[in-house]
Amino acid sequence: MTSLVQSVDWLTIAPPTLTALVALVVLVADLFVPRERKQLLGWTAIGGLVASLALLVPLRAGDRATFCLTATAQAGGHADACSYTADHFTLVIQFLVLAGALVTAFLSLDETREKLPPGEYWFLLLSSAAGAALLPASRDLATLVVALEVASLPAFALVGLKRGDRMSGEAALKFFLSSVTATAVTLLGASFVYAATGTLHLTEIAQRLDDVPGQLQTLAEAGVALTLVGFAFKTAAVPFHFWVPDTYVGAPLPVAAYLSVVGKAVGFTGLILVTVVAFPSYADVWGPALAVLAALTMTAGNVAALRQVSTRAWSAVRLLAWSSVAQAGYLLVPIAAAAYSGDDQIGATVAYALMYAVVNLGAFAVVTLVARTHPENRISDYRGLYAARPAAALALGFFLLNLAGLPPGIIGLFAKVTVFSAAVDAGLGWLAVIMGVNVVIALFYYLRWTALLFRTPEGAPVTHRAPAPVTLAIVLTAAAGAVLSGYPQFALRFASTALF
Repeated sequence: MTSLVQSVDWLTIAPPTLTALVALVVLVADLFVPRERKQLLGWTAIGGLVASLALLVPLRAGDRATFCLTATAQAGGHADACSYTADHFTLVIQFLVLAGALVTAFLSLDETREKLPPGEYWFLLLSSAAGAALLPASRDLATLVVALEVASLPAFALVGLKRGDRMSGEAALKFFLSSVTATAVTLLGASFVYAATGTLHLTEIAQRLDDVPGQLQTLAEAGVALTLVGFAFKTAAVPFHFWVPDTYVGAPLPVAAYLSVVGKAVGFTGLILVTVVAFPSYADVWGPALAVLAALTMTAGNVAALRQVSTRAWSAVRLLAWSSVAQAGYLLVPIAAAAYSGDDQIGATVAYALMYAVVNLGAFAVVTLVARTHPENRISDYRGLYAARPAAALALGFFLLNLAGLPPGIIGLFAKVTVFSAAVDAGLGWLAVIMGVNVVIALFYYLRWTALLFRTPEGAPVTHRAPAPVTLAIVLTAAAGAVLSGYPQFALRFASTALF
């Protein structure tokens, strides 16, 4: 008889647990710390994120599991059905999430000093990061949905935290409604899958979906479809992308940066887990569906980014928002390819996500810096940035070239070639062609913005002292991008070890 006593390996769950505990500490400390010393809360949050990242080191073997239903599962071992697994895939995504939250924290220090309530902000950011770090380790549908909501619910409040700002409130409402709809659809799908299989554990679902009784076959198929639709909302795949541009514009810039990287990682991680781990027997259904979604998403995102008017208010943020939609399309390609040629293709998605996280956070860091002198953040405001801030202009040019996939952004080119190869190897030639066309479209608006940085400014260059934390965020992301461009094989090798 299977034991109902679950094993708990505290070291295995330490990274998300510590992040959540620091969030509570910050919230309570906010009641006692005087206003003039509120920056201590930010540095406490940063210290907590650094400590959480350090706790990934003892887990690097990727062979631990906990909250297991079998009595034989011990620390460092495997079990037949565990709710939390710290394999290589989990560790890579947790590193991406926590590092992304750390860069966001550096970008936020100045914002919390001047515009945002620090106690609430740091509590919400760390709470969301804890949920995002829990999600890649989740190996049952209940834990997966709970982690998804722990990551999402604080993000609604973060978007609407600019008190008295109508755009911020509207953005939070759109984000909330779309995400709640996604959650409702996901829960309905998960309930159908549970009804058809009698289990919530992903590996057991994969086994039992192959042997579903005939009278429950339709229920199982509906559950699979609804679950996929719910995660398509979370990844901002077309046609579930409508909330992205307004949310990014209305949110504080560090929050937009966080959503573009960590929020996207959450959605794609959940999608990978339910497709590759739980629903492999339905690959003939979700494979073509994700391939079509990938084509629609990258095309819609790139065309909308191409149409941005450089003199329109917040056009720089809108371009990055639409660019993130297009990048979501590229990230979907290897997942779709996994349906045709095996799980190895998932490594391409992880490698691309690592590249995208580094350069997109870097781009948002420079945008945050420029917003100090140009609050409306038009693309035209970046004309002649090199004359005023040479280092920031070079960094932004480097990030944009990486997103475009052009040298010296070798890691961007490498990531796109990896995704393109995944489509070709899977026999999805038509999708590879569409991706190639979209890469060419994207070249135009990325290069147009890059060229603007080095043109002669229309007036006298406007300079402003750059806050040290924002400068540090730019330096960290630029250094990471440079290292990956010098040794691009590292990203794919690192990501390939992430496979389950």
